[in-house]
Amino acid sequence: MIKILIADDHLLIRQGLRLVLDTEPDLELVGEASDGSEALRLCKKLKPDVVLMDLRMPTMDGLTAIERLRVEQPEIAVVILTTFNEDDLMLRGLQAGARGYLLKDTDRSTLFDTIRAAARGETLLKPEIMARVLSQANAPKTVSSESVNLTERELDVLAMVARGERSKEIAIQLGISERTVKAHLASIYGKLGVDSRAAAIAVALEKGLMRK
Repeated sequence: MIKILIADDHLLIRQGLRLVLDTEPDLELVGEASDGSEALRLCKKLKPDVVLMDLRMPTMDGLTAIERLRVEQPEIAVVILTTFNEDDLMLRGLQAGARGYLLKDTDRSTLFDTIRAAARGETLLKPEIMARVLSQANAPKTVSSESVNLTERELDVLAMVARGERSKEIAIQLGISERTVKAHLASIYGKLGVDSRAAAIAVALEKGLMRK
């Protein structure tokens, strides 16, 4: 059973998500928050596996809450669920530690798949969102990549991660073991100063490291 917390300041959104989540036997809604600070308090109390986090909320916004969760309760996966189709917010949210980014008009199957992937510690982004993320590779970079030295194999692994491929799929394509893939990911995380696939993609884009 995957325990879920919803953080959104609109009651109708929370009610609608509750009805949708109730249709899946392996998903359990354990709490609802109307702002980031309430979400942090409920996370400490309820220990959800996944938080569906809106970015624009009063008192404490979703980005701040994601950053706090990453420090205080890094075992909790966050999926951004927002109305706003903004590339800057998306990248900032992924860099802050979110494992997925969905718009509120997403279809049910994508919502469920993203929640389950986040609970497994994986990142799952819709193809159109990943395309927008990767398009940022053409934008001018304001952060130097000189201090980050990824190997050719690490760049290959990162590119495959950005395409949404899992460790097993990467291992097969590169002719290496899953353990080696995970070792490469650990090295990438260490060099980029992140702890998730989504954050690695976001930081790599900022530093101009992402292969198209």
